[in-house]
Amino acid sequence: MQQIKTSFDFEKPIADLVQQIEKVKQVAEKTKVDMSATLDELDGKLNETTNTLYKNLTGWNKVQMSRHPDRPQTLDYISMICDDFIELHGDRTVKDDKAIIGGFATINGQTVMIIGHQKGKNTKERQFRNFGMANPEGYRKALRLMRLAEKFNKPVISFIDTMGAYPGLEAEERGQGEAIARNLLEMSVLRVPIICIVVGEGASGGALGIGIGDKVYMLEHTWYSVISPESCSSILWRSWDFKEKAAECLKLTSDDMFGNKLIDGIIPEPLGGAHQDPELMGRTLKEYIVKDLATLGKIKTDKMIEQRIEKFGEMGVVNE
Repeated sequence: MQQIKTSFDFEKPIADLVQQIEKVKQVAEKTKVDMSATLDELDGKLNETTNTLYKNLTGWNKVQMSRHPDRPQTLDYISMICDDFIELHGDRTVKDDKAIIGGFATINGQTVMIIGHQKGKNTKERQFRNFGMANPEGYRKALRLMRLAEKFNKPVISFIDTMGAYPGLEAEERGQGEAIARNLLEMSVLRVPIICIVVGEGASGGALGIGIGDKVYMLEHTWYSVISPESCSSILWRSWDFKEKAAECLKLTSDDMFGNKLIDGIIPEPLGGAHQDPELMGRTLKEYIVKDLATLGKIKTDKMIEQRIEKFGEMGVVNE
């Protein structure tokens, strides 16, 4: 089986078994004793432990997985999925928000508009990208690009990965809430297919601002919620110490969201998470996108919009 690179405390059983295997190999090499039976037993145990562990992750475990520093981000997926990409900049009002990127791309010869959050991979990049937290101009840029896609009848694909919209004073002064609300309205009636995929964190209106689509997916080890576990914990218990409990109460995992009919499907990740095999994750994502582009392209525009509005309109309805 592929070597799993461990990073979190909950992955310690895997790390311990890997260490045992390495020690047995060293002993076998040093003493020239046949240890194949022991190695086979340990490999079997490692395989069983790994599969069991990742099939039973808690809500907080999945939050941790979604934040892994090596996890692929929007630009990574664009390079893996698309034949080419032309990035477009600016909202034509304030400036170009680096936390949201977008532009025309080609997938298997079909032109699409891709929009997504970009967090950055190191400290310098994260500061440049504002940690993937968009200002109002970011959402207005996204809307400008979606209208451009509508003008040329090109589908829209959005990759969601943010801790939330930027909560700074200047963002509120420039109309953060209105910008997100405007996107919700406009995306609900956009006359081209929209595919939304949560590839990392999906927090609050920051995620929802580019999250209204005909197909909404979550990667297996991601989360989608109105608030992060830490913020929820600090509000309810006045401390971050209860973030794990908050993660369970929020029902924010892909399984919870699919079970509550808030998303259309879950995209499986490689064993151990998308960061273990980004290329495989990219190929899987491309398969889903290509399939849905073909399916949605056959639906009449008015019918597609009607189905989109109906889908989101049914969410959260209580029948007494």
